[in-house]
Amino acid sequence: MVALLLFWVFWSFFNPIPTTTQTSNLSSFPQSQSQSRQEPNNPQFISPTANLRHDPINPTFYDDPNLSYSIEHKIKNWDQKRNRWLSLHPSFATGVQERIFLVTGSQPNACRNPIGDNFLLRFFKNKVDYCRIHGYDIFYNNALFHPKMSTFWAKLPLVRSAMIAHPEAEWIWWVDSDAAFTDMDFKLPLDRYRNHNLVVHGWAHLVYEKKSWVSLNAGIFLIRNCQWSMDFMDVWASMGPQTPDYDMWSKIQKATLPDKLFPQADDQSALVYLLLKEKNKWADKIYLESEFYFEGYWEEIVGVLDNTTAKYREIEKNVGKLRRRHAEKVSECYSELREAYLKEAGFGLGSWRRPFITHFTGCQPCSGNHNQLYSAEDCKNGMEKVLNFADNQVLRNYGLVRRDLLDSKSLSPLPLPFDSPA
Repeated sequence: MVALLLFWVFWSFFNPIPTTTQTSNLSSFPQSQSQSRQEPNNPQFISPTANLRHDPINPTFYDDPNLSYSIEHKIKNWDQKRNRWLSLHPSFATGVQERIFLVTGSQPNACRNPIGDNFLLRFFKNKVDYCRIHGYDIFYNNALFHPKMSTFWAKLPLVRSAMIAHPEAEWIWWVDSDAAFTDMDFKLPLDRYRNHNLVVHGWAHLVYEKKSWVSLNAGIFLIRNCQWSMDFMDVWASMGPQTPDYDMWSKIQKATLPDKLFPQADDQSALVYLLLKEKNKWADKIYLESEFYFEGYWEEIVGVLDNTTAKYREIEKNVGKLRRRHAEKVSECYSELREAYLKEAGFGLGSWRRPFITHFTGCQPCSGNHNQLYSAEDCKNGMEKVLNFADNQVLRNYGLVRRDLLDSKSLSPLPLPFDSPA
């Protein structure tokens, strides 16, 4: 038996058996930097090999029968509970500070607007494309997580549940169904938010001086998965329709915000109210982002897309590396390369840089009850153009392009010539 054992050890040592043919063939390739054993020491390294089959029997908050996903039940010591879960799942702990979980959704029923469901599908595809390119997980929901919290309030119980369901994510990113990523390259500057727990598009002077209902937009926000956020969402949701004080809060919001258009209490007005009335408690951890289109108003964006396309083509004509075909998985490499040529473009209004997110506030693609300030045709054409503008950035990695941004009916985009646009 000893002789057989020794024979087996030496045989295994000199004749390692590959697990698959692919493994054997790939072993002849040099190891890339991202595969290096020393790479986890790099602060920008995010492990692509989280162990999805490892869940130890050690008890965590999931084993507490008193824990509830409902927004009506408070959670205490969330930071400690989440940290313990991460300590038991070390493969998820690597790169956790950069991990984002995107959440979006729509109502359970079919759209009343005949083209509404198609637009919602295309908006969702746009978000899936962005998340795939950057390695983010995404959850699309069409169920009410609280029976009384519908319309604009529906996102709060959903985001709260996502925090519990995804302790591996540092950030939960809510993006409205009628918002589209229009710069597939751009990534959130998370380092800028390292001392904050909530990021919304807004302007401090409109909040504190004008007390404006539109001083910020709550349709898109980034919230850290931590105890502060749990506590803040409890207070935020306390003005919602699930509480007996809803009518009272409706009157208070209308009296506090002079430009509020409708009488019912809403989540955006509630957020402005908390910044105004409980500034000392919450404001230090809330970042009002106004330096780029964290959430851009569609009317001021649609008209500049043609000029933006021309500017980017001009850059690529002069920079051969940016015209190079490449795998979609390494798109971020080319995004960083392009950034050197965009420094003069600036950000936000007046910039020819691709706007990060275009939000069709007021268009209501599902119901069709658009704001009367603009026509249904303007909304429809705007959504077509923005979605095609974004889709062209994706199709390029598959060798295709749409020449006309207002033509979605063509089932076959044109082949993209080699070395285009040289």
